[in-house]
Amino acid sequence: FNEKYELSPLHWIISDEDESITVECVRDGMKIYDNSLGVLTNNPTFDMQMYNLNNYMKLSAKQPANTFSNDLKLIHYSYGMGALGLPGDWSSQSRFVRAAFVKLNSKTGDREEENVNQFFHILGSVCQYKGCNDVDNGKYEYTMYTSCCNASRGIYYYTTYDNKTVYGIDVFREDLDGDKIICYELCRDLKLEI
Repeated sequence: FNEKYELSPLHWIISDEDESITVECVRDGMKIYDNSLGVLTNNPTFDMQMYNLNNYMKLSAKQPANTFSNDLKLIHYSYGMGALGLPGDWSSQSRFVRAAFVKLNSKTGDREEENVNQFFHILGSVCQYKGCNDVDNGKYEYTMYTSCCNASRGIYYYTTYDNKTVYGIDVFREDLDGDKIICYELCRDLKLEI
């Protein structure tokens, strides 16, 4: 869209209350995929991300059984060992696997507050921290904000990198048929109460 910047493949997830699709504009044109997983990151393309999950089918939220050998008495010495091998680096592919695993194994509650809180914990498992992903000249890729939306109630929830407080904006209170852009000031700064 701008001659100063090289073209970048674009990835979108479009969801309603029940299902999601992924739309990607790539060299071969626009690709649309059913996304029953409800997870999306950047490259590689969604079909490759889904195929890569085959490499992690052994992961489990449960404690592992000894399938190494019946001749060895191997034990689990810590909780969480069923997820040994879950990738932890900052690549899009690894974050896709982590997001999928955490999302599919997390438990939701009955109240919206519980579910919104759980959603932000899931995204926290894949957020990038300032300084850990050096892209060049003292610049770092990091998660600037996270967000989710209750489409039924029209509430857009967000947190920022510098303020983990969850804020909600009720977009149904706005004139959605209006001709003006509606802007909200981001609550960026964390206020510590001591």
